[in-house]
Amino acid sequence: MQEIRIPRRVTTALVNSLTAGVVPRIGLEHVAVGRKPEIEAILSDLDNIAEGGAAFRIISGRYGSGKSFLLQTIRNYAMDRNFVVADGDLSPERRLVGTKGQGLATYRELMMNLSTRTRPDGGALETVLQRWFGALQQQVMQEKGLAMDDPALNAEVEQRIVHVTNEMQNMVHGFDFARVLSAYWNGYRMSDDERKQSAMRWLRGEYPTKTEAKQALGVGVIIDDDNWYDYMKLWSEFTAKIGYAGLLLFIDEGVNLYKISNSISRTSNYEKLLTMFNDTMQGKAEHLGIYLGGTPQFVEDQRRGLYSYEALRSRLIEGRYAKDKLRNYAGPILKLDMLSYEEILILLQRLRQIHALHFGYTPSVTDDQMIAFMKLAVGRLGADELLTTREIVRDFLDLLHTLHQHPDSNFEVLLGERHVQPAAANPDEVDDFLAEFEL
Repeated sequence: MQEIRIPRRVTTALVNSLTAGVVPRIGLEHVAVGRKPEIEAILSDLDNIAEGGAAFRIISGRYGSGKSFLLQTIRNYAMDRNFVVADGDLSPERRLVGTKGQGLATYRELMMNLSTRTRPDGGALETVLQRWFGALQQQVMQEKGLAMDDPALNAEVEQRIVHVTNEMQNMVHGFDFARVLSAYWNGYRMSDDERKQSAMRWLRGEYPTKTEAKQALGVGVIIDDDNWYDYMKLWSEFTAKIGYAGLLLFIDEGVNLYKISNSISRTSNYEKLLTMFNDTMQGKAEHLGIYLGGTPQFVEDQRRGLYSYEALRSRLIEGRYAKDKLRNYAGPILKLDMLSYEEILILLQRLRQIHALHFGYTPSVTDDQMIAFMKLAVGRLGADELLTTREIVRDFLDLLHTLHQHPDSNFEVLLGERHVQPAAANPDEVDDFLAEFEL
């Protein structure tokens, strides 16, 4: 196998994250296997969003099937394509709507995780604004021949900021949004940290009352549980106006909406989801992509899932011609099947190489032994229904850790000799074995 070169910090993230059963934040390209149709469909969305369109997708799959992995992969692709991205997980404390500020908590989570290509780990809100101001200053200096200390520079930059914010004022809540942006600019220009931080608090949704916001910024509204999504639409428009391709929201763990026990509260969240769907599908939102991860039960359960809300069911349900393996990747729901055995084997080969690279040894586990490992995994009782890629990866890394930390240990003994097939004598025998697993 061709030698790979991966920085130590990346191999550390990959090994630690996958051992713990969570999706790594970096290095996904080294372990990405399969999902080509789904990725191509979402990359097509990104092209449309960059041109002023919008998209809404639900990524549906069982626990451990790769939903979070796919969302994280697309997140990384999007940043490389100059999108601003924000991601967050729903939970009992974070919903789309709630009587105790759960919707606002989701907004705050997304804003905290706001990321760009140059700030991929979150906290990019202030960086986005300062990058814009810096770009405007450079643009004015070049076009007008002004020096950095020329008083005319700030006046010209302010005019251009006002031009952008005036366009925002025509949108719902746009006037107040524009006033806060102007307040931040004035704090930035005059090195007034208190004013800048007041503006940042408002933009992050951290003011508890309108009175406090009025005193600090002269703005009579705040971002709250009812209007936070309107501000996300403002952010998508704003990011496009200042040079980005748009805004993408990656919201995982949609199953937490399904788990809401109060039917009225659950329906309110589904209504908000319907609003998001309609806005993106009907062109009421621009430069905005919304990607929601959830289980098939969350989507299809007609008692408590999305299909229990008829307005959503009628919009999300598959067409009559999308049957069996004839998937429609243009629809609002992308259903993730388990990776094929062939794809899982390729993934395990990559993990074998990454593990050896990280710990500095020559891989000793053979392809035949990995096939034996897979045969044991898929042969367990109930594996056809319960086995997930996440479990296979965790078990395989556990095996590699044990073999590396205990040099006297033996693969066959660890796996259980009765489960291990004799080493194949030639590649044809390996191919025959793979054929048994439809590889």
